[in-house]
Parts: sequence; C-alpha cells; structure tokens
Amino acid sequence: MSEIENELKMSRLNKLAKLASHGINAYPSKFDASHKNQELHDQYKNLENEVVTDDVVKVAGRIMSIRNSGMFIDLHDVTHKIQVFTHLEGLSGDVYKVLENLDIGDHIGVEGTIRRTKRGELTVNTTSIWILTKTLLPLPEKYHGLQDIETRYRQRYLDLIMNPQSRNRLRDRSKIVSSLRSYLTSLGFLEVETPMLHAIPGGAAAKPFVTHHNTLDMDMYLRIAPELYLKRLVVGGLWDKVFEVNRSFRNEGISTRHNPEFTMMELYQAYADYNDMMKLTENIVEHLATTVLGTTSITYQGKEIDLKGPWARKSMTELVLEKTGIDFLALNAQESREKVKSIGLTVDKNASWGKCIETVFGERVEKFLIQPTHVIDLPLDISPLAKVHPKDPRLTERFESYINAWEIGNAFSELTDPIDQKQRFEAQVSARDEGDDEAHLMDQDFICALEYGLPPTGGLGIGIDRLIMILTDAPSIRDVIAFPTLRKVE
Repeated sequence: MSEIENELKMSRLNKLAKLASHGINAYPSKFDASHKNQELHDQYKNLENEVVTDDVVKVAGRIMSIRNSGMFIDLHDVTHKIQVFTHLEGLSGDVYKVLENLDIGDHIGVEGTIRRTKRGELTVNTTSIWILTKTLLPLPEKYHGLQDIETRYRQRYLDLIMNPQSRNRLRDRSKIVSSLRSYLTSLGFLEVETPMLHAIPGGAAAKPFVTHHNTLDMDMYLRIAPELYLKRLVVGGLWDKVFEVNRSFRNEGISTRHNPEFTMMELYQAYADYNDMMKLTENIVEHLATTVLGTTSITYQGKEIDLKGPWARKSMTELVLEKTGIDFLALNAQESREKVKSIGLTVDKNASWGKCIETVFGERVEKFLIQPTHVIDLPLDISPLAKVHPKDPRLTERFESYINAWEIGNAFSELTDPIDQKQRFEAQVSARDEGDDEAHLMDQDFICALEYGLPPTGGLGIGIDRLIMILTDAPSIRDVIAFPTLRKVE
C-alpha cells in the first residue's frame, strides 16, 4: 500500500471511530429498501422537471460521487444510479453525524421524497441516512476507472465496482447459460450431474490435474470431460436426451483462449448422429445470440460475423488440400510425416496419419475459419470415441465447429461398438506408452457399459467461455470468467 493510500485509509478509520463515538454502528445487519433505483426511474419516467412529490421511498447502494460537502450524492445499486439531495440546514443531528463521515465507496441507506430537478435528474430529497458499510480503502479515481488489466483480474470485485462493461459482460454470461439450459430443456433434454473427481481421466485428449484421496489411498483426477459418465446414463436409460453444464479442468497452457478450469456444455441424444448435432449446434448458437443480443449478425473485435445457419460444412482433409495443396487421402502415415516436414512444420517421428493432418490443419487452416464452419470427417486415430465413417475407414463421423478461427464445439456420432471401442482404447494406451501423455487410459467399466448396449447416439460439447467471448465481444477468456486462474504473486 502506498503512502497516500495509507493516509486515506487512516482518514477512513478516523471517521469509523467518530461514528462509533456517536453510537452509530457502521456495519448493521439489514436494511429494508422500498425500491431498486431502476424501479424508481421506470415509475417516475413521466415526472416533469422541477416537480416535487410527497412519495416517500427508501433506497440503498454504494456512493460513487459526493459533491458540495455532501449536498449531492450519486448512489448506485445493481440496477442504476439515483441522485440523493441533502439540504444541510434541514438535517437532524444524527443524520448530519452520518453525512459528515461518509466517503466515496460507502454503502448507505436513504429515506426521502421523490422529485425531479430543474436539469431533469430524478432525486431523493433526504430526510434520513443510515451508514450500512463503512469502506476503509479508496476506490480508483472516477474518471479513469480501473485501467490496470492485472488488477482487474486479480481484484475482480474492484473491477466490477468501477467498470460497467465488466458487470454487464458477466451478467450476460449468466443470461447466456440460463438461456442455454432453458432452451435444451424445451427440446426435451434432461439436465444431469456427473462426478468431478474421476478415478480414470477420460472423454478428451488432455493432461489432467492429479489429486489424492486419503481415505481410499488412491490418486484421482479432476474431470477433463463428463463424456463417459453421460454415456453411461444413456446406456442405463435414465433419459434419451441428457446434458450437463459442467466445470472441467485441463492441466495445460494459459492464454487469451485457455483457462485451466473452464465451462462446457455436453449433451447426448439417443438415435441421432453427427448431422443432427450440426443442426443442433447452429440452433443453439442462433437462439443464444437472438435471446441475448437480439440478432445473429455480430461484430467481434472489428470482424463482422453472421451466426445464422446453415453453416459451411467442409472436411478437414478438404480444407487442408485447399490451403496447402496436400492431399492426405492419397498418402500413408510415412508419406504424411514427410509432407508435413516439407512445408516447414514439425511432427513426432511416430506421428500417425491423422496427427499429421491435425497438425497441418492447426497451423495452416484454422486461422481462416472466421465465419461459422463445421469441420467434418476427422481422422479416426485422433477420434477414439467416434463412429467410423461409412465411406472411408480412416475417417470418423465427427466434426468441430469453428467461429473466429476458434473451436467452439466438438461432436460425434458416438462409437457404440464395445469391441471397436476396446481396440481404440488399447491403441491409445500404446500411444501413451510411446510418450503421448494426452492419450486416453483404458476404462474397463465404460467398455462394460457399452457391452450392455448404447443406442445410436449423437454427442456434442460446446465451450461456453469461448462462445460467451464471441457473443460479448470480449478480447480475452479472462474477461468472461469471474475469477480466472492467475500466476501467484510472490
């Protein structure tokens, strides 16, 4: 804390002591307001300038401005601001004792009558003031707000106090998630909950966080995806359409698009395939954009994007061929590795055919997928949970959905053959033994569940944080997560 900040804190502590000396509790338990500020603005929207009413109201909020020695106060609650007017000569002694010890940032309650000033400002003519919380630290300077990005993320509460855009963005996040839940429920999906602690990490290719359960004396893993548990519910016949809005964790890098803990929506629909999931993805995004923004035509960081379906559909191999001239469908694994190196990219010496395609796609294609696009028919050896494509056994009925060059969705026609699934898990275990620490482990219980019969099923996962970034024009994932993961301050 700087010397100036320390002086300001001492000033506030002195005022707190003065309030106590007057027998005034600066931290009471409760205050019963009669209205939110926005309700008053709505109720008195037709009140003309210079009209004084006899209507008595009680409001509460945080002081964001004090002018003329407390004669005018801007009081903000979660809905709006309202002006508070205190005629110093007409105040009782107790009210004045509160008023003279107020600072910007304090929470107060006010009672008085409603009027509109000559300049059109809706105002409460104060008769009583109560201190509700005395703040000890000063807020950032009003006209410049909280500019330091690191402070905004580390002290999100301060960011929310000072920056309306941050408040509105996180409120929009809540609306988007709520709208997603209600939309899926309206389509007949059942919301469920699955474990966050897994004995075997699965459902995605990712590095897990490891913890230890003392009583069971066993290592456990924070969920990287809920997929395998959700499929178990479909096997069990809990419902033919299930979804979960879930917190998942991946022990990977941090960037403007990646946070170690993130929110996903994952769903499964029996008797559906990946074509149904493409249409559902489009419908979900259209619905959220229309509900929250009122339009499917958006601007993200200066780029015009049209979210309305149908979206473009192109295979991964087709897109790679368009951008590089390499036809991977005509190559084997060894030839593919050589082609990757020939265009200046690097892959492991044992990289599979599909891994080569994925590498080139990520480096040479992704950045061009600004408008919504379904990248379909991904290679089998990078899709261990998807059905084989009927026209080419090297491919699968899987797609990834891209907006603004970001993957925002991943979906399959789910693999339902337990024998095939076991063989793919075995291939993943081999890949892990060769050094791929993101490869799947063997999950014998999931194989057992499939042996009891998973019906034809379409599955879809959507990254909620990235989608909210796009819908709210947020430049970083940290802007749409209330408390993002940050490096520890020494």
